Amino acid sequence: MERIPEPELMNDAVQAQAYAQADFSEPHTHFVSLFTEKFPDLTVTGNVLDLGCGPADVTRRFAQAYSACHIHGVDGASNMLTLGREMNAQAGLAQRIDLFEMQLPCQALPLPQYDAVISNSLLHHLHDPLVLWRSLPQFAAPGAPVFIMDLRRPQTVRAAQMLVTTYAETEPAVLREDFLASLCAAFTPEEVEMQLAGVQLQDLQIEIVSDRHLIVFGYMP
Repeated sequence: MERIPEPELMNDAVQAQAYAQADFSEPHTHFVSLFTEKFPDLTVTGNVLDLGCGPADVTRRFAQAYSACHIHGVDGASNMLTLGREMNAQAGLAQRIDLFEMQLPCQALPLPQYDAVISNSLLHHLHDPLVLWRSLPQFAAPGAPVFIMDLRRPQTVRAAQMLVTTYAETEPAVLREDFLASLCAAFTPEEVEMQLAGVQLQDLQIEIVSDRHLIVFGYMP
């Protein structure tokens, strides 16, 4: 099926609350374990940038797995960030995670460059996917590891609906609707490959890691 773009921001209060309360432990734990698998000898220290952090569930899991780093989470949705700050404090991570309301593309972030860049489920929200890929050489230090995980678009709307039934049947209607829209807005591995080639990042690797996810990973030149 052709891609069907969705709104770039998830900032409705009800939507943000439902997303923050949802159980994403399986894919978000998988995100961290895949990062460890792809960078097995890496000790993550210094400053990490999480692009499109939402309510910062992945951010917290990453901070817990890599206790020697400080993380800046960036997102354009203020309601998501408010919930994220509350949960960071509850988890005892407020001193290690700072959340900033910013939307790509932007000329500057709180730091000029970062020692690692991660992102989960941002790519499919972007109307122009190159916004994400151009941000990597802009904000990742030379040699920094980058790790991007996102949905991949099914071949048909029916296939997307089946994934919603499999993974979100018991979730609130707003989450089921958002999940379906996100699947339809996601990119295929072939499209991501073309995007990377268009910004001279073709050395980054693409891998399908589940029936609904792909990852892009490697070190910045």
